[in-house]
Amino acid sequence: MRSDAIIHVVDDDAAIRQSLAFLLATDGFAVRVHDGAESFLANVSDPGSGCVVTDVRMPGVDGMALLSELRSRGATIPVIVMTGHADVPLAVEAMRRGASDFIEKPFDDEVLLAAIRSALMRRQEAVRSNAEALEVRERIAALSERERQVLDGLVAGKANKVIGFDLEISPRTVEIYRANVMSKMRANSLSELVRLALKADLEPLRGLPE
Repeated sequence: MRSDAIIHVVDDDAAIRQSLAFLLATDGFAVRVHDGAESFLANVSDPGSGCVVTDVRMPGVDGMALLSELRSRGATIPVIVMTGHADVPLAVEAMRRGASDFIEKPFDDEVLLAAIRSALMRRQEAVRSNAEALEVRERIAALSERERQVLDGLVAGKANKVIGFDLEISPRTVEIYRANVMSKMRANSLSELVRLALKADLEPLRGLPE
């Protein structure tokens, strides 16, 4: 998980940067420090698969603005916001804007390490889930139009008889298409087929019988 994960520490306080860099390096993370959001944005065009740990209050571009800029650039790197107790409402707002987590100063070292590990794990799971969804969409794209109609009916919870009535084909023909769909989707059961379709965020075909 850490092979290519760089933890970017963004803080205008040199002592905090040095302290966090030492803590993270000791725990086995690769670390880059930045003395402000402007420096980070100017020097890191692609933050990669790591994590950003930033103070919420900094001169110039603060942690909130950094978060907004990263999201506007399409960056999905997790952002953990460090905040003082009085700034918790601000940190909650950062969460609404897409921050992965926030921690209150002063914090125990393990609290930060746990937050980073959790953020990296969630990111890894999201990447894996997206890859799986893409693969499922490719399987769906390989279905014929009629197979897609049958798949839509199955995902909607319709029985073969009902699907056949909707499509004006016999239940036996529906069974044949259903078997083809199961094979092409590599599903061993109806429940697995539905799970795969949901993973792909499947929408019914437009302009076709439901």
